[in-house]
Amino acid sequence: MLPNLAHRLLYLLGLTHAAVAFWDSDPKPLQVVNLTAPDGSARANFIPYGATATNFWVKDKTGNFRDILLGYDNVTWYESEDVGRNFFGPIVGRYANRIRNGTFTIPVTKNVSGPNKYQVPENEHNGTNSLHGGEIGYDRRPWSVLYKTANAVTFGLVDPDGEQGFPGTVLVAVTYALEAEATWKISMNAIATAETPIMLSGHHFWNLDAYQDSEDLLGHVAQFDASRVIATDGNLIPNGELIDVTGTPLDFREAKSIGESINDTEPFAYCGTDCVGFDNAWIYDTNSEDEPVFSVWSTNSGIKLDVITNQPALQIYSCNGIFNPDLPIPRKAAHGGPSSSYPQHSCLVIEQESWLDAINNPEGGHPFVVLLALTPSS
Repeated sequence: MLPNLAHRLLYLLGLTHAAVAFWDSDPKPLQVVNLTAPDGSARANFIPYGATATNFWVKDKTGNFRDILLGYDNVTWYESEDVGRNFFGPIVGRYANRIRNGTFTIPVTKNVSGPNKYQVPENEHNGTNSLHGGEIGYDRRPWSVLYKTANAVTFGLVDPDGEQGFPGTVLVAVTYALEAEATWKISMNAIATAETPIMLSGHHFWNLDAYQDSEDLLGHVAQFDASRVIATDGNLIPNGELIDVTGTPLDFREAKSIGESINDTEPFAYCGTDCVGFDNAWIYDTNSEDEPVFSVWSTNSGIKLDVITNQPALQIYSCNGIFNPDLPIPRKAAHGGPSSSYPQHSCLVIEQESWLDAINNPEGGHPFVVLLALTPSS
């Protein structure tokens, strides 16, 4: 069945059937793939391990290139436990973000009230929920290179039936392409042998200054039209309510500093118990899917990130827990490392995805994905 699935997925992606052979080829997980935009406006490096983006260079306001992705200069650290599991730049799945108690049903039911219950690893908050696909999510898998040109690469992954407790075998293909005017296009596609929940997202840590101008996010300004945030408990699991952002630090409908807003969150613990900052899921009010729905820019470097997506929501994490005094993460040399480590509240993760834990909260038509045929995500 897998060859047939692979042929179908590659056909829908516009790739040749010759690429099918690479699904089962021996991947070289740390082999660096270099891409350059046709007009030279951007460069990027990737590795097959986790389909991970390790570097992304764009020009600042003075015309100098800066690497605005956090990561490791030593690529062996991406598959090492020596610096922890930090989700620097991979694709996360089979189900991104959190699942309450690591449980769900097929068909989907509210809080696992129906039959056909599945259990996946509870790898966060002392075993109370699943995060980013469990102990061995897509970030910890060696993907294969299916296709490559000077400015694009497609990575493929076979996720077996029962892996991490999920039903059905899933074939996933992710294409990264650098296009003119420093455009980075990410396309994600998957196909499965059985009904299974799937939500994929890129987990990239951004600092648009590349740590050359500041150690915080005061100069990072964001704007996006989202009047609702999914309310959560202290472990960041949805509690069934939505927050109206009006008059709160969560309101970015008018452009404002992210760093200043982080300080304003202290009384509210939006990012969990005793936490200051953001780790929240906003619901876009509207999304045309052909115009930027999210923008963030640096007043220091002049670098701006505009996001066009087909997803209904985004999760923003403001690096509230990136610094661990017992296991500090050495910075890239370009970011002032390796003698310095990445500090709290100095970066952003911006995940375009569906509603948080929607597979346990289907009421009200909240979007969730149960995959049986090809379902695109970007």
